[in-house]
Amino acid sequence: MTMSKKASQDKKQLRAIGHKLKPVVTVAGNGLSDTVLQELERALTDHELIKVKLAAPDRETRAALATELCSRTGAELVQSIGNVVLVMRRAAKPDPRLSNLMRPF
Repeated sequence: MTMSKKASQDKKQLRAIGHKLKPVVTVAGNGLSDTVLQELERALTDHELIKVKLAAPDRETRAALATELCSRTGAELVQSIGNVVLVMRRAAKPDPRLSNLMRPF
């Protein structure tokens, strides 16, 4: 299945914005606990595009954790490199002061 040219350009732009970001949430030994999910919800609502650091021992575990993270928060996986994933969820009413998609870099 090939990605459309528009979707490919959108992901490229999101990756460029995400390159400058630091991870705002770390998922460690307890996995996706309620507290971590609350923090993910807050960060996605405020910033829309965030980096999440996954402290998992191997690639398969990180991939499963990233998939679960996206399904439980309604976010879209933009990129996964090593222990860090870039996820995005558009806000209903984005705040221009906080949104990583609206702020100039």
